[in-house]
Amino acid sequence: MPNLSQSHIGQIAVVCKDVGRASAFYRDVLGIRHLFDAGPNLSFFDSSGVRLMLTTAEGAESRFDRVGSMLYFFVTDIEGVQRDLTAKGVQFFEQPHLIAKLPDRDVWLTAFNDSEGNPMGIMEERKRSP
Repeated sequence: MPNLSQSHIGQIAVVCKDVGRASAFYRDVLGIRHLFDAGPNLSFFDSSGVRLMLTTAEGAESRFDRVGSMLYFFVTDIEGVQRDLTAKGVQFFEQPHLIAKLPDRDVWLTAFNDSEGNPMGIMEERKRSP
């Protein structure tokens, strides 16, 4: 395979200040299935086949020095998910809103920060009736 066009994302690293706190947030608040921990600074989750690795940025020369990633979770009821997460203490910095009108569906988005300040998005693709 000369490029990544036929690949899929297998794991995403999420940099945390406190892996224990972040692990509890991802497991208990977001409801993502916890797989295992590897020492005090690594915690792994499964999100529909994509593994999330929570880790710390270890030292100034870490490959995670400048994090610019954002996770987007696809859902089928964006308002309902936002309501449920808000009830668990998640603070959204925007309301669900239409971001794209595609030929057959509309794409909706809302966003919040996780317990470590990393931005997270929730997206819904609503199919339009013909």
